[in-house]
Amino acid sequence: MRKIKTFATHALLAGIGFIWIYPFLWMISASFKSQPEFFENRLGLVPKAPTVDNIIRIWEKAHFGTYFMNTIIVTLFSVLLVLVMTMMAGYAMGRFRFWGRNLCMAVFLGSIAIPLVSTIIPTYEVVKSMNLVGTKLGLVLSQAGGAHVIFLLLFTSFFESVPKELEEASKIDGCNYPRTFFHVMMPLCKPVATTVVIMETIWAWNAFMLPLVLTLNNPLSRTLAVGLYAFKGENTVDWTGIAAGGTIAVIPVILLFVFMQKHFVEGIAGAVKS
Repeated sequence: MRKIKTFATHALLAGIGFIWIYPFLWMISASFKSQPEFFENRLGLVPKAPTVDNIIRIWEKAHFGTYFMNTIIVTLFSVLLVLVMTMMAGYAMGRFRFWGRNLCMAVFLGSIAIPLVSTIIPTYEVVKSMNLVGTKLGLVLSQAGGAHVIFLLLFTSFFESVPKELEEASKIDGCNYPRTFFHVMMPLCKPVATTVVIMETIWAWNAFMLPLVLTLNNPLSRTLAVGLYAFKGENTVDWTGIAAGGTIAVIPVILLFVFMQKHFVEGIAGAVKS
């Protein structure tokens, strides 16, 4: 009887999991279908005549190769900037007790309630004042800007839990604050840093609103998310092109998470352990 209950539970969970993952599998399947087959076999997951024409078409003719490289560049440098800023700010907030610290933390927490849409116009004006609209540098700075409160809280919580004896030992050895940070604290926060890298990579890779606004005058600076939007015309929609583009865009993020999920879980656990 117990085995039957276990089997039924696993079967139920497998069914729920299949329903949850079905849209993703359908998107991959649709990217290998021709336009006629797509409309004839809409819900089927196995293409009758698989073809890679959609992927080749969007990669070469729809500039998806350019969009892919733009996304890699913007994501890489924005992740690097966010990691450095939040790590240093988290170290200051977590290890030092200065005047106005609680006020700063309250402002950071309050900024979570500010919707992203309301910051697009100010961000655009700042980028425009620097003559960076339509450039990858403008995209990097706009993506890296902001409080990034979640990452700041992760680093703050982690650094608060680090024993003070480590800092005291580093001072005895002659280390100043910068050397203590770079040689003692940074190696310890590797799991949290990995978590921040994964989360910011996903957010930067999938960003849409800011790249859309900042690349209106320069289509060749678009990212993958904005490039996908271009497949929706006024009267027609290239469904197989969207499916192929979506597959190209989502697979790198999935692979990143699959190979680094262990570090992701360790980082979350280490940050909230205190």
